[in-house]
Amino acid sequence: MNNFHLAQINIAQAQDEMDTAVMQGFVNRLEEINALADDADGFIWRPQSEQGDSTAIRVFDDPLLLVNMSIWEDIASLKNFVYRTAHVELIQDREAWFNKIAQKHQALWWVPAGHIPTVEEGKERLDYLREHGPSAHAFIFAKSFEAQS
Repeated sequence: MNNFHLAQINIAQAQDEMDTAVMQGFVNRLEEINALADDADGFIWRPQSEQGDSTAIRVFDDPLLLVNMSIWEDIASLKNFVYRTAHVELIQDREAWFNKIAQKHQALWWVPAGHIPTVEEGKERLDYLREHGPSAHAFIFAKSFEAQS
């Protein structure tokens, strides 16, 4: 068993509220993609509402800034889910629902096995990455770091 798991946060700025026609294509896929994540190899946890999604989580002043967090056994498991499942279709179609964010919008970091990070912790890691660039404290897929014991 690994002593550390991979946490990730990513944000996206929606073009409109979740209950609008603009966002319907995205909202219609949420249940499917969340179930896919829940059943994916290496998946451990994600925050969710009673409806099973995390679109209501707010940590930024902008109500259209959506937050997604999850924990995975390792980088390979997360990469596989993101880029080798139906999830990639949402990435490919993101311009239909989301505005481009000029800053880094995803951060990865290692957490001790069993630790569930708060959304505020995720925001701090993303802010750190934006200010200092990739490091063992917060990194990206393209420049990842090994877990430090």
